[in-house]
Amino acid sequence: MMKTNFSLLFYLKKQKNYISGNVPIYMRITVQGKRAEIATSRDCEPGRWNARAGRVIGSKEDVKMLNVYLDQLQKSVYLAHQAVVNSGLFITAEAIKNKYLGKADSIHTLMEAIKDHNEKMKSLVGKDYVQGTLNRYKVLESHLSAFVTSKYGVTDINIRNIDQAFLNDFDHYLRSDKNCANNYVVKNIKNLGKILRLCLEKGWMEKDPFIVYKGKTKNVDRYYLNQEELSQIAAKQFISERLRQVRDVFIFCCFTGLAYVDVFQIKTGTYSKRQ
Repeated sequence: MMKTNFSLLFYLKKQKNYISGNVPIYMRITVQGKRAEIATSRDCEPGRWNARAGRVIGSKEDVKMLNVYLDQLQKSVYLAHQAVVNSGLFITAEAIKNKYLGKADSIHTLMEAIKDHNEKMKSLVGKDYVQGTLNRYKVLESHLSAFVTSKYGVTDINIRNIDQAFLNDFDHYLRSDKNCANNYVVKNIKNLGKILRLCLEKGWMEKDPFIVYKGKTKNVDRYYLNQEELSQIAAKQFISERLRQVRDVFIFCCFTGLAYVDVFQIKTGTYSKRQ
């Protein structure tokens, strides 16, 4: 599990037009620099507040009771933090706040989203999609799973936590850790974009992180085999029957201009000889 920078602070929250009197006491949860605030339903005079300790100054019974109450809140927040850690999901200030407040967990995750997409696509292979398209999304699923584990130390991440920084980090991961070429990286992230747009339509997300993503494919010079090179491949002898079949299909594609996916769908009796 990747270590996260978690802290809890009790502070007085003065209104802009504050002049005098008691001020509400708030809790501020901070994780990796991002904050979430919770009202404690208690207040205090600014002159009696120890900002460094986050407690009220004094020895009277009411002061002791208030500080004990704040101690209990602190313990509850720490327990909420541990519960989020134990869930195996990405730790955020908002997640800890929701766990503390006991809000119903209506969390949808990144891996849940892509698995759901791939299962639905699988049922449409041969109708609306070809197997090759599904294979590309399965590879994307594998890349994302490895990236989330490597980057965040968790097995999954709340889909609402996907932002521009996540896309940039995933882009960098594919280029550096996986040594992928530019066009491959851009295509994978654009495929992820389709998954996230579906999540937006379902209400699983509130913002589209692709608004400012600027990944662009580059033109690549493709090298073509000449007649002599094709003849050498055709004459090549293989011991393996499987490799001979691969060679024959490749040569067939070269001379017919058919894509592999089209050749793969050819069945015996598909074409009849013209009379």
